[in-house]
Amino acid sequence: MKHERQFFIDGAWVDPIKPALLDVIDPSTEEAFTQIAIGGAADVDRAVAAAKHAFRTFSQTTRKERLDLLRRILAEYNKRRNDIGDAISREMGAPLQFARDIQAGRGTAHLERMIEVLETYAFEYVQGTTLIAREPIGVCGLITPWNWPVNQIACKVLPALAAGCTMVLKPSEESPIDAIIWSEVMEAAGTPKGVYNMIQGSGAVVGEAMSSHPDIDMMSFTGSTRAGIRVAQASAATVKRVAQELGGKSANILLPDVDFQAAVTKGINGMMVNSGQSCTAPTRMFVPLDRHDEVKAIAKAAAERFVVGDPKSPDTRLGPVVNATQFEKIQRLIQAGIDEGAELVTGGTGRPEHLNRGYYVRPTVFAGVTNDMTIAREEIFGPVIAILPYKNEEEVIRLANDTIYGLAAYVQSADIEHARKVASQMRAGNVHINYPVGDTAAPFGGYKQSGNGREYGEWGLEEFLETKAVIGYQAA
Repeated sequence: MKHERQFFIDGAWVDPIKPALLDVIDPSTEEAFTQIAIGGAADVDRAVAAAKHAFRTFSQTTRKERLDLLRRILAEYNKRRNDIGDAISREMGAPLQFARDIQAGRGTAHLERMIEVLETYAFEYVQGTTLIAREPIGVCGLITPWNWPVNQIACKVLPALAAGCTMVLKPSEESPIDAIIWSEVMEAAGTPKGVYNMIQGSGAVVGEAMSSHPDIDMMSFTGSTRAGIRVAQASAATVKRVAQELGGKSANILLPDVDFQAAVTKGINGMMVNSGQSCTAPTRMFVPLDRHDEVKAIAKAAAERFVVGDPKSPDTRLGPVVNATQFEKIQRLIQAGIDEGAELVTGGTGRPEHLNRGYYVRPTVFAGVTNDMTIAREEIFGPVIAILPYKNEEEVIRLANDTIYGLAAYVQSADIEHARKVASQMRAGNVHINYPVGDTAAPFGGYKQSGNGREYGEWGLEEFLETKAVIGYQAA
């Protein structure tokens, strides 16, 4: 790595206008392993000016030119895919093989999907005598999170490019190194000058400057609901489009006819992925009251099979959480669960006994949880699951929807028609029936305070397009 202390602006690696550095912490050791440059409003101005200038020509490129660019990016990305996985493992603590195969693998998956979408997408069609045209929205500000860093970079940068937009990316300062490698990929692929720009910095400074910038036409933000509100407020003065993917508190409903051994085990495994640091994590497991004790035993066994430790070890299934702030928040919420009377089935506060440093959290299962408890209301963003018993289907649907969030929900049943009926009543943007494989073509986004707009595939592309009607395009 040679670009930690630079930004990528107008096709070149440049120093920040006012030099300032930030430590990048390895969460497995609690020690800094490098430093990055962080920027300010003047750096944002420089990047936006480059993007605005580039938009004049890039917005006029052909489908073929943009497809050729995406294919070059795919080729260069696959050369650096393990480098990106290694960076993600180091900077946010994901187990190394998981970071390489799954985290970095998402970049390849989104590239392949966006190429497929762009090959056939209809940017124009005639409706009666009117031409309906979908055109690039303009300069886009992209703010991405630390938990699935390259996934979120890919599902913002790629549709923006496919649409003909130009952009300024601000990755999370908690996971900045993979974004540097991504930017090296963009450079190696021959991305035209000014089309893609990347600056590092805090949300309070760089994110605020981007959101309020009069020459940015759209903000696409993924992160906490609290931060998303600030982005929307700062964007309001210039009436720019704001697309947001925010927090979640997803319900996982186990209907009475499921195989509980399989369904509970898969639910625990899905919850613990990425150390629970996923906005779609199935954090509230709803189970029939008369199966509650059985579910507790299965959940305990499943959670205790997770090996917590060094991300570099091939045996590790659960690495540390990202930083001290997140570690302390999770500890506070585990203690709140205990204090409010939930039954601690396994796990609890503090690190696992064999670890004396690093932001490691014990895989934790609570049972007997009620929907008014803090651990059932707040997004924990750690390896902590709440089991909530229910009496009947009407009650479980009401409880599952009783949240400010609406990003995802999960329904498990041996009867697919029954599962579909329950799924239709979930107030969530994504509903997963019987633990399906992921679908990068499915629209991804939420209801309520989980955000607005959709990402992935064709749906993601359309977020970066304006709609124009040319009336009288054809004679009546």
